[in-house]
Amino acid sequence: MDAQPYFPVQAGVGMEENFLSLDDILLSSERLPVRIECTFPRLGFLEKSSDTQDIAEGTKMELPLWLSKGLYEKKRRVLSVELPKVYREGWRTVFNADPNVVDLHKRGPYYYSLGSQMLHFESPENPDIAQTLLQTFIGRFRRTMDSSQNAYNEDTSALVERLDSLEKGLFRSGQSGLNGFQSWEKGQAGQLTASSLVLNYRKRKMADGQH
Repeated sequence: MDAQPYFPVQAGVGMEENFLSLDDILLSSERLPVRIECTFPRLGFLEKSSDTQDIAEGTKMELPLWLSKGLYEKKRRVLSVELPKVYREGWRTVFNADPNVVDLHKRGPYYYSLGSQMLHFESPENPDIAQTLLQTFIGRFRRTMDSSQNAYNEDTSALVERLDSLEKGLFRSGQSGLNGFQSWEKGQAGQLTASSLVLNYRKRKMADGQH
């Protein structure tokens, strides 16, 4: 049996992760600043700076995204989540002024994905965060794709090092499309074949016709 090629599973978009995606698994480990709103008995070992048996109410610490989401409850205040700096008003002002000047990888590298996940936690700033995420993506999209289309057979490491993970995926897609087009122009494109979806559809039709 021929080995099937591996195609990376795309990350989820929005407030829910896709746990078949490597990017989303890494995203879920991103740490968030939280404030404990009730005592956590016998969990003091989770707070390295403390030698007490319990985590006391009011303790500020960092927890991974997956654990913060699991403990967060709207009705029963178990913990509150603070905004990471890059999503606060000061940085939102920078993004709204000119999103292209920001090194998102340095600030992220999951700026869009983590920002979308932050909307899971109730905050009066959520509408502003969502708007900034959208406007930042729109403002940077054209430059990202223009760069991917104008860097044929060039070292692109300097171009992509400032992009977040989502933008890097778009950049690679743009380059892949450009490389395919260049190969077609030079007569180097391989023979066109039907996609696996079409082939599977034909097989199902044939099987239905035999019944």
